[in-house]
Amino acid sequence: MTVDGSAPTRRPRPGRMPVLGLRGRLLAIGVVGLTVGLALGGVVLLGALGFVLQRTVDTEAFRTADAVALLAAEDALPDPLPVAGGQVRVQVVDAQGRIRAASIDADRLVPMVRPERLNRDGRQRLEVPAERVGLNGPVRVVAVPAGTAADPLTVLVARSMADVRHSTHVVRTILLVAFPLLVAVLAAVAWRVVGATLRPVEALRRGAEEITGRAGTGRLPVPASADEIHRLAVTLNGMLGRLESARVRQRAFVSDAAHELRSPLANIRTELEVAQRLADRTDWTAVTANLLADTERLSRLVDDLLLLARLDETPPTRGTGPVELGVLLTEVAARYPSPPVRVTLPAGPLWTIGTVEELRRVLTNLVDNAVRHAQGDVVLAAEATTSTTGVAGTTTGSGVGAYHLVTVTDDGPGVPVADRQRVFDRFTRLDDGRARDDGGAGLGLAIVRELVRRAGGSITLTDAPGQQGLRVCLLLPALPADDGQRSTARDDDLPPPAHH
Repeated sequence: MTVDGSAPTRRPRPGRMPVLGLRGRLLAIGVVGLTVGLALGGVVLLGALGFVLQRTVDTEAFRTADAVALLAAEDALPDPLPVAGGQVRVQVVDAQGRIRAASIDADRLVPMVRPERLNRDGRQRLEVPAERVGLNGPVRVVAVPAGTAADPLTVLVARSMADVRHSTHVVRTILLVAFPLLVAVLAAVAWRVVGATLRPVEALRRGAEEITGRAGTGRLPVPASADEIHRLAVTLNGMLGRLESARVRQRAFVSDAAHELRSPLANIRTELEVAQRLADRTDWTAVTANLLADTERLSRLVDDLLLLARLDETPPTRGTGPVELGVLLTEVAARYPSPPVRVTLPAGPLWTIGTVEELRRVLTNLVDNAVRHAQGDVVLAAEATTSTTGVAGTTTGSGVGAYHLVTVTDDGPGVPVADRQRVFDRFTRLDDGRARDDGGAGLGLAIVRELVRRAGGSITLTDAPGQQGLRVCLLLPALPADDGQRSTARDDDLPPPAHH
């Protein structure tokens, strides 16, 4: 670590090879692959060329030997044997190794192949020393049986492989000269092509550097080509958009939280300053009551902020077990006087998957809000629904009968239609009497929405049916009654209700 606490800059060690960039690494890989491929291709080409030329030499030699064998079978061997070309020698040898006929340049005393190496029953291909035949080496000899059973003969035809060796040598030299030049040319072309291919990546890097440098919003350039780099740029721009939205939300959240925290702190400070100035004339009973109220308000606000932060950080998870909605509604309603809070229980058990504490928090927040603004009546109800379309036309799920409907209805002033989505935003409090939350910070419905989402359901606000007021509708995923009853009994699903 440096003196100012920052991480030290890593410098390359002396004598260490510099690290190649992406362009250099791609070029190096391409050049190495091309070199290996050309080398293997050259080896295969030389091997194929040598094989083809050797087969050509053998074919011509056998053709000559077959012609001489035909003359021997007709007992019409001329002496000397007529052979075209100066790099061919022909001998006709009997079973004792004596030379019966030979071409002009062939030896008439010593056979080209020792008799013990010859196979009298088949055609052969042999390699012999050049000095034994008198040709430029190496020398290829083919042997073909001839004559009759009474007088077996063997026709030996020797051909020099000097032309084949010369041809392969010329081709090898051409390859050794041409391949490096070809690799160099292709490397130069590949350098330009790789550079052009990576140019959009460099444009993305410069765009990201500009966005980072000015610490503001911006978008990366998107190349026109519909390839991986285009998709990468689109994905990165989408990520930047989400990050910017998150940054704006975080800034607004911090600003609103600071504003809401300032009010109870200012009240506490004012109470203490007034009490300090009044000294003995201070009514400490009233001061402590006011301080306790502000402290409770501050504590609730901090708890709500911590809960929202936890919900934002942890991914949604399904509950640990089934929850029976009738029991849950009864427990929540038991915390409030009756009237105004009443419960309309369903005809049978309604099971849903979820976390009991989170669902209880949802209903408690909704009932608190309803009781605060109701004129005299709050009704909790639950029923099975056979529609997958939520209240107010919000599509919520799949499959007929996949949700249960839970409602909290009050007869208060209601919420204007234009504000029924906005009230779920954090720190939102309407200016009318309905939503002027006495001491609240506008986080209750935001918490409700997040918890309902985690439970896999949806929440909407509508007018109360047949009267003035508000109806809050929750759609929660349904669990078949048999599954819920197999997991736990209805009466034991929830902890005993807490009475205030």
